[in-house]
Amino acid sequence: MKLATPLVALFLATQSAASFFGQRIEVDNSLSVPGDNPLQYCQAADDNILAIEYVNLSPNPPVPGKELKIQAVGTFSEKVEKGAKVFLSVKYGLIRIVNTEQDLCDQMEKIGKPCPLGPGQELITKSVDIPEKIPPGMYTVVADVFTEDKRKITCLQASVEFGKNDKQEQAELK
Repeated sequence: MKLATPLVALFLATQSAASFFGQRIEVDNSLSVPGDNPLQYCQAADDNILAIEYVNLSPNPPVPGKELKIQAVGTFSEKVEKGAKVFLSVKYGLIRIVNTEQDLCDQMEKIGKPCPLGPGQELITKSVDIPEKIPPGMYTVVADVFTEDKRKITCLQASVEFGKNDKQEQAELK
């Protein structure tokens, strides 16, 4: 599976789970990631190394069979180097379908952002093709990102649901 991050975690969560974005789900606004996206922080982000300014997805919600454009801007309070890890989990309902650990810098190189990252502001843009056929149901994605010495870079999560007739609904909208 491909991986990506919203300035680090968004792209990692989005490419691995790009097919899992569907309809918007109501979220706790106090943890919402700024921008047009279904993302939330896993917990208060006050001490994170990455301060996300915004993450925009277009279209939002993503559409099966269409290209998803991602733009993310954030500021790293310090340099993030090789050895940083992303722990990615994707659940389909209650069933875990992805549970992986990846080297952050290896994944960032794949999207044209080699390490070190920061300090300072970073802009990431990426396009991802969303599969045409996506099984209906609730998908939950968590991307938890740490430095090599276990300091929190960021943690993002999203819960989204695809309906049985997403493709049919799209055809009716045309």
